[in-house]
Amino acid sequence: MRPVAAPGRGIRSALLPAVAETVLVLALFGLYNLGRLVAKGRLHTADDHARSLLDAEGALRLPAEEALQQWALGVPHLVGLADRYYLLHFPITVGVLVWLYARHRPGYRWARRSLVLATAVAMLVHIWVPMTPPRLLAGLGMVDTGAVGGNSAYGGSPVSELANEYAAMPSLHVGWAVLLAVVLVRTGRSRLRWLWVLHPLVTLLVVVVTANHYWLDAAAGTAIALGALALMARVRCPAEESPSRSGT
Repeated sequence: MRPVAAPGRGIRSALLPAVAETVLVLALFGLYNLGRLVAKGRLHTADDHARSLLDAEGALRLPAEEALQQWALGVPHLVGLADRYYLLHFPITVGVLVWLYARHRPGYRWARRSLVLATAVAMLVHIWVPMTPPRLLAGLGMVDTGAVGGNSAYGGSPVSELANEYAAMPSLHVGWAVLLAVVLVRTGRSRLRWLWVLHPLVTLLVVVVTANHYWLDAAAGTAIALGALALMARVRCPAEESPSRSGT
């Protein structure tokens, strides 16, 4: 006679993964808050890091962030749209993860693991290399478009008060956008999946126009995301299959 699993054991087996992921998210959130506390005591250092980054961008002959913002400010409604797109960063990420969980479980596992790894690495950089974003760097002359337009992600709620505003390097906005685009292109079959390539490109322009990040912040976020994806694509668990295309 086949043994019947106890009901309690089945419930525990279903809950354990959810509990483990919740603990992991809370740990990352705690690390993020630690980064904020460390940065608050090192504001001059954060300014110095930002100016050094601008010097590096100048040596690389990258276009000035303030020039792009000035152009965008001259286009009606463009900056307002950019501010709103900036706020969609987290909802888009959650929405994609939910869709992957429902429609492509291996892709979901790949995205989730890569997201956790990339975020953890980025947060360590945030702690050890605090950096003032363009909108807060004195003398740069860039406008805090979110604050001016009333669409700032850094004020008005208890959660936003915990945000680390001196975590410009690397850009998690761009890193997460790149990560989602790669996973969706790799796991999908529809030709429309290639439209997701636009997400990181638009995000790159948005974070610069809104004065939240520098060009090299975006480059670093992209490198971390791609590194996490490559590493997690090689990680295998006995109960999990590798990410591959399915009928999505």
